[in-house]
Amino acid sequence: MFSSVLIANRGEIACRIIETANKLNIRAIAVYSAADKAARHVRLADEAHYIGEAEASASYLDMAAILDVAKRAQAQAIHPGYGFLAENADFAQACADAGIVFIGPTPSAIRAMGAKDEAKKLMVEAGVPIVPGYHGKDQELDVLSTAAAEIGFPVLIKAVMGGGGRGMRRADSADEFADALAAAQREAKSAFGDDRVLVEKFIETPRHIEIQVFADGQGNVVHLGERDCSLQRRHQKVIEEAPAPGMSDALRDAMGTAAVKAAQAVKYLGAGTVEFIVPGGGTLDADTPFYFMEMNTRLQVEHPVTELVTGTDLVEWQFRVAAGETLPLAQSDIALKGHALEARLYAENPASGFLPQTGRLLGVAWPEQSNVIRLDRGVDEGDEVSPYYDAMIAKLIATGKTRDGARLALIDALHELKIAGLVTNKDFLVRLLAQDNFAKGDVDTGLIDRELVGLVGEASDYNADVFAALVWLIANHHSVPRVNKKSSGFDRLSGWQLGGGRSDERDVIVNGDMCRVSYDWQGGRLCTISMAEGASLGIGQWHVEGQVINAEIDGSQMSGLWALRGNSLYVDAGVEHYILNARLHDGEGDDAAASGIVRAVMPGKVQALDVVLGQVVTKGARLGVLEAMKMEHALHAAFDGTIVDIRVGVGQQVALGDVLIVLEGVAES
Repeated sequence: MFSSVLIANRGEIACRIIETANKLNIRAIAVYSAADKAARHVRLADEAHYIGEAEASASYLDMAAILDVAKRAQAQAIHPGYGFLAENADFAQACADAGIVFIGPTPSAIRAMGAKDEAKKLMVEAGVPIVPGYHGKDQELDVLSTAAAEIGFPVLIKAVMGGGGRGMRRADSADEFADALAAAQREAKSAFGDDRVLVEKFIETPRHIEIQVFADGQGNVVHLGERDCSLQRRHQKVIEEAPAPGMSDALRDAMGTAAVKAAQAVKYLGAGTVEFIVPGGGTLDADTPFYFMEMNTRLQVEHPVTELVTGTDLVEWQFRVAAGETLPLAQSDIALKGHALEARLYAENPASGFLPQTGRLLGVAWPEQSNVIRLDRGVDEGDEVSPYYDAMIAKLIATGKTRDGARLALIDALHELKIAGLVTNKDFLVRLLAQDNFAKGDVDTGLIDRELVGLVGEASDYNADVFAALVWLIANHHSVPRVNKKSSGFDRLSGWQLGGGRSDERDVIVNGDMCRVSYDWQGGRLCTISMAEGASLGIGQWHVEGQVINAEIDGSQMSGLWALRGNSLYVDAGVEHYILNARLHDGEGDDAAASGIVRAVMPGKVQALDVVLGQVVTKGARLGVLEAMKMEHALHAAFDGTIVDIRVGVGQQVALGDVLIVLEGVAES
């Protein structure tokens, strides 16, 4: 076994690999960018080395910098995790050339499966069924559009070198094809440096089922059952589970056999996942057709659900196979027991189109880990979520004897989780797990889109927890944590200076909406608070333990986690997340669109600008594209007008709220 390993990654997967390295007494060497100087994986590792600036291209994708650290730290092996360089054949080869073991497949296997068009040809030769489509080299628009028409709409345009949903677009008609193709090619070029695509028949109401395979250097290949990854949004997995609901033993054996054939076809080594698409939904019996989509030549994000139902440590298997050992188990020794579900916790706001969120985790209450709940996380309280990398901050995994037992345990764990400081998709996950069709196991890749309105939730009246926390802050201002060492806290927070009286009213921004709040308290314990336009809320006894407020409000017991930063109060009320801000709008807030000011709705990079100064545009015209954390956001004109100011350039990093473009309306004659 290796004595040392460099982990060429960050976040929760780096922390996960460190955990197994510690178990095997392997020295864990971390690398970090300028944005990750104080990250959790850096704190957990035995040693850590700086590799470059925050941009991934200057750090986690810099092969030379990582190999230089590996040599200086005398690392015997490099574990790439997933993403970044995990499926980069050139990096795998560079490791071998440097005499360092790459914990993953051979460069030839990565190349064979990395190009989706070539991989599908290989699968046909191996007898693995594939989705009907065009996999040719000619990339001219007329060739691709003709192929799409012959295949029959709807079609799916996919980047040849793609993954993770990048460079993928659906076209439902010939009229949509050209725009969808351009978007897929642009995203593919940005993400993978290669804008080649293939075109496939879009399978209606499909299920996305993948098989975990493992191979050693002695020619042994096994599969460890399936994972159902059908719950997706924008081709990004949200909740995964093992085994797949309704999966018959006969179909599992058939798909497992096909996955093993795929691995054998490229002389695979290590952990890999063969992804299949299954049409129609419903029960998966022996006669259900399935089609090869792609093979991921790495460890998957969702590997924990397989570990929990098979009783294995797949990262340990990776280490052992890479060190030359045979597989720990034969196919006949692998059995699935119970059920496991995984939910991906993202720093994103579902109510705002799932826009990525950045900021500091000011307060965190993690669910307690047990033999039922597992938590794989890349952050601790006080850590920063930056705009430079994927927005996933943790994975919550639950296991049970039955699917429903695991599902309910995961819902309970998400209710137990509280994060103050930035908005997450926690509430969305709870609603998704409780959704009727999902609860019954009736899933397909379109479920989230069909049920999106109900899953995101309609705007509701502000929860009493918010007001309880606000009142506590007002009534107990001398106990507010200090903002800096030189201030007493509250007195320096001009936004929260509400005067010394016991009755007052104030304009407060709650989740972006301006609200007039009036309040009255007696003895610091009894309080009435109301929205100026709504009924009063009587608030009874409440007390605070650290950052947790527990209140009895109109006879109902409620609790929430709160944190203060600057003039903003963040509250996770257990069901909904609130940001209260005492600062007034800057005059351009609600009326920005009406005034022609186009602001960044998320921190990110300007991917494209479609206009120039002086250009006349019509309402709805695309002005540019903002990209962050695997998401593109198009900027559109709010009305007919002329571009009078462009304050950014292509490739520029912008912050939330930055002014990008100014549009002036066309004067009426």
